[in-house]
Amino acid sequence: MADISCIVCVYNEGDRLRDILLAVDGHPALKEVIVVDDGSTDGADVLLRAYPHVRVIAYGANRGKTYAMSQGVAAATGEFLMFLDADLSGLGRQEIDRLAVPIVTKRAEVSISLRRNSLPLYRLIGLDFVSGERVIPAWLVRDQVGVMKALPRWGGEAFINRRIIEAGLRVAVVDWPGVTNIRKHRKVGRVRGMLAEGRMVGDALRVLSPVGVVGQNIALLNLVVGRRRAIGERWSMAPRVLTTGLSTSGQIWRRLEQAMAAGFRRGKPMETNAMAKSAAAQGRSAWKRPQGPR
Repeated sequence: MADISCIVCVYNEGDRLRDILLAVDGHPALKEVIVVDDGSTDGADVLLRAYPHVRVIAYGANRGKTYAMSQGVAAATGEFLMFLDADLSGLGRQEIDRLAVPIVTKRAEVSISLRRNSLPLYRLIGLDFVSGERVIPAWLVRDQVGVMKALPRWGGEAFINRRIIEAGLRVAVVDWPGVTNIRKHRKVGRVRGMLAEGRMVGDALRVLSPVGVVGQNIALLNLVVGRRRAIGERWSMAPRVLTTGLSTSGQIWRRLEQAMAAGFRRGKPMETNAMAKSAAAQGRSAWKRPQGPR
């Protein structure tokens, strides 16, 4: 059995939570499964009682995903942490295997999913940097629980990305072609869904600026193991897609495009290209310190 603690944060996901539990409960790759109920009012507690081997952390008020993640981190005992969103469709035990394999085989220290309905831009570059499904070493965040509690409701993934980049950990991207996440408008209706998506974007921008998003993507891509030349060729098209509507970051994007042309089109790793390193450094410097809980 691998020493992986699985952390599932849930808020009013109904039957979707049942599907997640069927995929993870008793899975041989997982040491334990922890479900953090972030104030659900849809009877999640009743469902969870049917899974006695699942550890449940529950509290009354909805505190947001990042707070829920921090509670899971504090309770986990594994050497590695597998985070899973609870709003997934198509997740099975095979996908859990695929997310765990790079860690178990020591091919990488971090694995991140790439879902079928990840944004087209993310599928183009081969990395969904805000994916909620990932495996990381527990030591990366075990002493950061207090910091995570103070982050905005949706700042967890960007914060973890920063820690991964600072530690220089190898990253494996795991393709999940049969898995999608359920968009908010399908959960709560179009208007409420749009408002919720807007709040998510606002929270993300409190943690990471638009320029920081660019730098974080570049820095993470530098850490992806097993990149092939084809990925570099796909990336050579990415700046044209990414720059749409982002004129304030024009200088960074131009530098990125130059880096792609000079480095990736020759099949060289981006870290050998000084322009790319400079762009990534500017992105990291745009990281914003947490401004306290909302």
